[in-house]
Amino acid sequence: MANKSDKGSGYGRPPLHTRFKPGQSGNPRGRPKGSLNFTTDLKNVLLAPVALNDAGRSRRVTTQKAALLRLREKALKGDVKALDRLLSYAMAMSVGSAEETATSVPPEDQAILEAYRQDVLANADATTAPRRDGEDGT
Repeated sequence: MANKSDKGSGYGRPPLHTRFKPGQSGNPRGRPKGSLNFTTDLKNVLLAPVALNDAGRSRRVTTQKAALLRLREKALKGDVKALDRLLSYAMAMSVGSAEETATSVPPEDQAILEAYRQDVLANADATTAPRRDGEDGT
C-alpha cells in the first residue's frame, strides 16, 4: 500500500521518509577539515630541511636543494642521465632569462636588427625563387 506521503515519489523524487532532513549532509563523514592534497604535501616535503655533509661540514638545506646538489654530483661524475636532466633544467631556466633580455634591447638597436632581418629575408626570397623549365642547369 502506498502512503499518502509517497504520492509524489518517482524519478528524481524519492519518498519523503528517505529524503535528507533540513541541515543533514549527504556525506556526513566527508573529507576531514584540514586534510592536505597532493600538491600541498609535495610542497611540504620539498621544503623540509635535511642535513647533508658538504666538504666535511654538516649543513641543513631544503630537500629540493639537496636533490639538485645530488643531481649535480652525479652529472659531474659522468652519469649521462643526470647530466641530461641537469641541462634540461638549465635550458628551461635560460628560456625565461632570454625573453627578459630580448625585451631590454634599446629602440635604436631594435630598428637596426629589424632592417637586417628584412635584408636577410629579401635575399633568401631571391635565392629560393622558382626556376623556369630549362634553367636548372641539367
